[in-house]
Amino acid sequence: MRFQLTEDQRDFENALDDLLAASNTVAAARAWTEGDHALGLGIWKRLTDLGVNGLLAEGGSLVDLVVAHEALGRHLAVGPWIEVAALSSPYPERVTAGDLLTVAAPGAGFALDADVAELVEGDVGAQLESVDATRRVFATHGRFMGDADVAALACAAQLLGAGERVLADTVTYVQQRQQFGRPIGSFQAVKHRLADVRIALDFARPLIYGAALSVSTDSTTGARDVSAAKAFTAGAGWQAARAALQLHGAVGYTQELDLGLWILRIRALVSAWGTPAFHRQRILQSLVGGRA
Repeated sequence: MRFQLTEDQRDFENALDDLLAASNTVAAARAWTEGDHALGLGIWKRLTDLGVNGLLAEGGSLVDLVVAHEALGRHLAVGPWIEVAALSSPYPERVTAGDLLTVAAPGAGFALDADVAELVEGDVGAQLESVDATRRVFATHGRFMGDADVAALACAAQLLGAGERVLADTVTYVQQRQQFGRPIGSFQAVKHRLADVRIALDFARPLIYGAALSVSTDSTTGARDVSAAKAFTAGAGWQAARAALQLHGAVGYTQELDLGLWILRIRALVSAWGTPAFHRQRILQSLVGGRA
């Protein structure tokens, strides 16, 4: 099946890209790591005005949500976007109004950005160390409130967007970096490495959109389709991050390089809202059912 966005969805995607490209999201992310939320909250307000938070609460489709979260991942937006998406059903009015809400994933024991967002269920404890400093996580005690499948789908979409960004940046870099008097992007090994990333991301996209449609139509395979999308996109995103890190050479490890922010975001999202192992197990259970 071939998935095509509608004209309205394309316009929405372009509006998001334009807004985020003009919002200095990297500076907002670097400030967010230090607990300075001003820039990030300004972006949150502008995206709320564009209708991002209220997509599901106001009758939008999960495909619209995927479009939005792919853009959020592509531009490294900070804040509990995935958590708010998961809370669209129990708190539609607050989500639509743009309230900063957060929630701990089932069994996770921590919630994102609980220093600036309201934890809807439970108590906030100490800040914990995160592989991605732009994702400030805090210990929590309480029960999960929300839709974990919506969260996993949004997480997969952000992984896809972040993977696309690091691939684009790497393609640009290998066309500029010279070795033996030639751009390294002209070497077959480099071309093959990037082609493998391109294929992986291209295979991830229809899985995500297919899962969005499956859940929207209350298909009996909806949960399995979400798990397939999350597990595969986690692998594709990590493949993009590893290729970007290697092909950028030693500079790829430096904190000063903006690329590193996306690489660490990908690393964190791979395990967020269900590890690949968890989602593969859920796929297996769905396929074999009660058979011995």
